[in-house]
Amino acid sequence: MMSVHFASALLSFAPLLVLSVPPIWTQPEQVHLSYAGVLGSMVVTWTTFNKTDSKVEYGLQGGRLFEMSAEGDATVFVDSGEEKRKMFIHRVTLTGLKPAATYVYHCGSDEGWSDIFSFTALNSSSSFSPRFALYGDLGNENPQSLARLQKETQLGMYDVILHIGDFAYDMHEDNARIGDEFMRQIQSIAAYVPYMTCPGNHESTYNFSNYRNRFSMPGQTESLWYSWNLGSAHIISFSTEVYFYLEYGMDLIFKQYNWLKQDLEEANKPENRAVRPWIITMGHRPMYCSDDDQDDCTKFDSWVRVGRNDIKPPAPGLEDLFYHYGVDVELWAHEHTYERLWPVYGDKVYNGSKEQPYGCRERTDRFNPNPKTWSAFRSTDYGYSRMQVVNTTHIYLEQVSDDQYGKVIDSIWVVKEKHGFSAWL
Repeated sequence: MMSVHFASALLSFAPLLVLSVPPIWTQPEQVHLSYAGVLGSMVVTWTTFNKTDSKVEYGLQGGRLFEMSAEGDATVFVDSGEEKRKMFIHRVTLTGLKPAATYVYHCGSDEGWSDIFSFTALNSSSSFSPRFALYGDLGNENPQSLARLQKETQLGMYDVILHIGDFAYDMHEDNARIGDEFMRQIQSIAAYVPYMTCPGNHESTYNFSNYRNRFSMPGQTESLWYSWNLGSAHIISFSTEVYFYLEYGMDLIFKQYNWLKQDLEEANKPENRAVRPWIITMGHRPMYCSDDDQDDCTKFDSWVRVGRNDIKPPAPGLEDLFYHYGVDVELWAHEHTYERLWPVYGDKVYNGSKEQPYGCRERTDRFNPNPKTWSAFRSTDYGYSRMQVVNTTHIYLEQVSDDQYGKVIDSIWVVKEKHGFSAWL
């Protein structure tokens, strides 16, 4: 009887002994790529919940597996929620990559390695014709288009993904566990192609801390604004949110504006615009839209477009700046619809005609039934856009409807023999 009683006592205490050992979270997760803005480079970013080394082992596809390695570092990110959850964001920059070569890699440390992924190094030629998938406002609760994007990315249809603000709905929720879940969901895309981002209004909590810590965009602005070159395009990502969250620093409006002006001046130098004539911008809140949601650009003129005269000093908007420096294509998100505009400036249609016009958890929005003349095509279908910078004179864009099983519901060619401010004259 004593031996049986003793055995049962041991069994009853065994769970307590197991629970007293803290879990070890050294396994890499949330792996994603981004372009560092330097030729022949790629940044690999991932997360662990215990401190580990930061290492990527990689090699050319078809060659010896993991014959090269690179090391980086990890930064501690403490979410500002009640639990103050801590995670380690690892970043390793791969350099000396052969343009257009495919590499196989994994990341982590001897305490835990990720799955094996692959990517194709970006082609450094200005005659390269990059292919993009672009979208915004993708949640983890109702990511309707995600499965199609995953498959198309793994089929090799895209060179770059552009996510134009609003992630997860919202990354900070449940003490940032929603952010973790979202980053796991997009790994099947973002671990294979550069996942380039800009901030949206849903990232604003705790001064955009989840966005600033989780992503690794070029430059030294915590991914808030930056630019990079690919093929014949100069691509600029910026924050529309600096106009709306003044509590985080009114000076950010002016810092970004001055940076944009300098960047556009550099891109417009004759020697630079000759090589990369296309200037493409991406920002979250649009300058123009016709959704019937009583939001900015319908209830009042967009602050992003016209600036803010209700603060001191007054803050300049961006439409005149983009017009002066000949921005060719502007990509936006925020409104939960697809809308294509005729060429527009100052709330008026310019430079063309209808015959030759171009010389989520959160559901879709409703349209204003009486849009202005600059609205060319509208759809409330869930979906995303594709873009290809074909050459120095032609860009092709199309809209994919996930509601209609991948059908292309709108497509346009933007054709410009001439770029820069003179193109408007």
